Amino acid sequence: MAEALSQSADYRVLRRLVPREPCDATVGQGARTGILLDTETTGLDHARDEIIELGMVKFDYTPDGRIIGVRDTFSAFNHPSAPIPPEVTALTGITDDMVAGHKIEEAAVNAFVDGAVISIAHNAGFDRKFAERYWPVFEGMAWGCSATEVDWRKHGFAGAQLAYLLNGAGFFHQAHRAVDDCHALLEILDFTLAMTGAPALALLLETARKPTVRVWAEQSPFELKDSLKKRGYRWNDGSDGRPKSWHIDVCETALDDEITFLRSEIYLRDVEPRLQTLTAFTRFSCRV
Repeated sequence: MAEALSQSADYRVLRRLVPREPCDATVGQGARTGILLDTETTGLDHARDEIIELGMVKFDYTPDGRIIGVRDTFSAFNHPSAPIPPEVTALTGITDDMVAGHKIEEAAVNAFVDGAVISIAHNAGFDRKFAERYWPVFEGMAWGCSATEVDWRKHGFAGAQLAYLLNGAGFFHQAHRAVDDCHALLEILDFTLAMTGAPALALLLETARKPTVRVWAEQSPFELKDSLKKRGYRWNDGSDGRPKSWHIDVCETALDDEITFLRSEIYLRDVEPRLQTLTAFTRFSCRV
């Protein structure tokens, strides 16, 4: 029945996602190793809130972004110093009883990520900050963001949310645990994009390898904040040691246009804004 429906223009059949079984390390093909990572936390503030669950999938891939297989998986709870907020339990299903007495050992994390050249999260701007705070091994790794470093709408997806992407790739899953989302992300990144004829991972890696420039619009006029927001600038309140200012990340080829925008529409004079060059080793980190 499912086969017949899948061949009909009136129906689309989704497959239940079944996690791939781990296999031996890949030899040859120039294989590289990556980590898919997801955290569940007590809140959104990486400086104060705490991780309650860490999920990771270790996988091998070729230089052109083709996923070869899964090496191993990691799933562990962490007991926070305060009760889990009810809204977090409602969202994640993780209760105080589930995490009681658990701790994610740094040695175990270090051993798992050993040999990996990149960590990928579906919101690296969130997960990297938490991961670096708990486990310094992530500070020296390259990072990629599957939510922002692939233009999913351009490639025919309804949006960048994990559920939308999984549906677009032909799967569904009902789990909401960290490692389950990593398994889902693996299948999404292995999905061949019609526009490129290559897996989504290939596009993500290509984007992650390119330097970007962070432009700080310091001391910009308050009344023009909406113009900055509309253009994609984000506000930093200065509490993390970075400038108290609006900022935006752009590719190197767009830098001249961004400076022209600031000079002609924001400051109305020649300015030399503060610039920071970011790479996969620094992007998404709270250290820059």
